[in-house]
Amino acid sequence: MSKVIVVYHSGYGHTRRVAEIVAEGAAAELLAIDAEGNLPEGGWDKLAAADAIIFGTPTYMGGASWQFKKFADASSKPWYGRAWQDKVFGGFTNSASLNGDKQVTLIGLQTLASQHGGIWVSLGLLPSNAKAATRNDINNLGASVGLLVQSPSDAGVDEIPQGDLDTARQYGQRVAMVAAKLRP
Repeated sequence: MSKVIVVYHSGYGHTRRVAEIVAEGAAAELLAIDAEGNLPEGGWDKLAAADAIIFGTPTYMGGASWQFKKFADASSKPWYGRAWQDKVFGGFTNSASLNGDKQVTLIGLQTLASQHGGIWVSLGLLPSNAKAATRNDINNLGASVGLLVQSPSDAGVDEIPQGDLDTARQYGQRVAMVAAKLRP
């Protein structure tokens, strides 16, 4: 079995909830980036030991939260030593708007993984884009690069659309499956 880590920042709890569901799907360990943009003690070692890393961040103003960006910038030390070379990567983001420029954030996560020499896992699910589709359907937001989630600004953590949570679980499973296939 592969070791998967979900490293994420959550500003208001919604992204944390999505991280929990992704982690359930992947049988992964959660690694929270704190409000100052730091990992807990031993966090870097856990990432070094992982077979797969799944990035998670809210989308604020068209990009990752500054806390996640601080973590990404701090990953230059493992980058320099190629510590994450050939690891499996995935990523997700959440914002209040249906679009909210989430795709830009996701491409940033994919780029970060690529800079580390990683292998990116796409969502791998068809979109639910028929007239009868609802927010409770799998991949209702039509993602392909990774997982997109929408949480209305006035919604509580328990009001994230079920379709997004079901998609999150399936994405975690997919990343773990790819990591297991590629593990020596």
